[in-house]
Amino acid sequence: MTSSKWDLLDQAYAALRSVVDGMPADALDRPTPCDQWNVGQVLQHAAGDQLAYAGRLTGGAGPAEDPFAPTGALAGTPAELLEPALEAAAEAFAGVEPGAEGVAVPLPPFAVTAETAVGAAALDAAVHAWDIAVAAGLPSPLTPGLAAALRPAAEELAEPLRGFAYAPALAPAPDRDADPAASLLAFLGRRPDWTPPSG
Repeated sequence: MTSSKWDLLDQAYAALRSVVDGMPADALDRPTPCDQWNVGQVLQHAAGDQLAYAGRLTGGAGPAEDPFAPTGALAGTPAELLEPALEAAAEAFAGVEPGAEGVAVPLPPFAVTAETAVGAAALDAAVHAWDIAVAAGLPSPLTPGLAAALRPAAEELAEPLRGFAYAPALAPAPDRDADPAASLLAFLGRRPDWTPPSG
């Protein structure tokens, strides 16, 4: 398992790995908070996003499939899909120095500070870990500490990307100090109290 050398990214990747490792065998077809996507599709999207970061950082090819059009059909196990993507992204981010400017990312504005790039990739991984966890009936991996650490990236990135990567913020939002995770999810347009539909 490659370390990214960025603690925030390592925490987010650990959250996503823990959820994938704990998923029930029948979870892939379950609905998620991502409208119209099941767990398999969210997992493919999350892996594809991390490959997109790796590709932009290294000049490599990125994901073979469009992360925004996932099929949900996995060729192997969930871990076999996820792990190479996280390894590639961690290795790519290991070459990014703190304080660097103009770091290439796969989302507008396409070049940001090192800290914003790391925050964006970590935010993506952690929120999709939450999506999969609540769909699969697992405890949320989005701890208050991780959510608070991700909030600056969310505030920098969400508004320019509303309607593309993020939905409109929900109101009224949960109190940020009392429940950092719920507040972050609501800020990103996700219902913190989402539960799978019955039946």
